[in-house]
Amino acid sequence: MSADSTEFISQLRHRLQNDPLWEFALQFYARPGIEQACLQLQDAHGWDVCELLWRCWLYRHGIEAGDFPTEARDWQREVTYPLRSLRRQLKAAARACEGVASVRSRVSEAELAAERETLHILMKISLDGNRLEPLSRPLPRLEKVLYAEGEIQEKSQVGTVRHIESQLDPL
Repeated sequence: MSADSTEFISQLRHRLQNDPLWEFALQFYARPGIEQACLQLQDAHGWDVCELLWRCWLYRHGIEAGDFPTEARDWQREVTYPLRSLRRQLKAAARACEGVASVRSRVSEAELAAERETLHILMKISLDGNRLEPLSRPLPRLEKVLYAEGEIQEKSQVGTVRHIESQLDPL
């Protein structure tokens, strides 16, 4: 590891610790249109909301990551996705039965806790810094960072990602 990369990781670690991923995710997700945009990318195009929020957080810091970390992907697959599926399955029955609505509410809370754990895993991996690279300056468009090279994008995806980018505050 070169002195430059050691310095990069040290500075990056300091910046990221002062801007925790969970806090960023909560604040950013609450901005106008972000929740809808993330859910549209998730439901219509198969994007993971936690991964999208993580990559937006990194982008905001002028860095990018390679593949979504296996540790986070496994957690999502084994814990978060089953909870989400159960919550969605209970939706209709919850309208008709107060008891089912209560169970669905608890499942929803567990799903949020699982997503928080995903973001905790991603924060920990990011603080390590080994999987991260600085982005070129000036920053490329967010869509260029999110899409794999040569990946075909629908116009609606690009527009949604551009809306997400417009809501990111520069550091």
